[in-house]
Amino acid sequence: MAEVRLNIVGREYIVTCRDGEEQRLLDLGTMVDSKAREAGGSAGGLNESRQLLFAALLLADQLNEANGGVAMVPANKAIDEQTALKMAQSLEKLAERVESFASGLEQTSQDA
Repeated sequence: MAEVRLNIVGREYIVTCRDGEEQRLLDLGTMVDSKAREAGGSAGGLNESRQLLFAALLLADQLNEANGGVAMVPANKAIDEQTALKMAQSLEKLAERVESFASGLEQTSQDA
């Protein structure tokens, strides 16, 4: 396993990857850094975890557009209010998990 040092919005993260995948991970880290800076600039005052969450959402949106705007739910399938509410709740739980994960990373980097 190889180790790669990523710099995301001025913070360094050490990430392991398979041998030979270092450059790809560095390129992906550059993309995340760019989107995190974009997210932080457009909605100033975000804490680190929220900034990374918005960066992930921007990247997901970019991926969705690259896939021709293909939604996760087929266009011919109507979504009722209850399903939409469940999806919103799931997204909120995901955001909380991302924030928790980011906080754990922050604590780990402070302890190092």
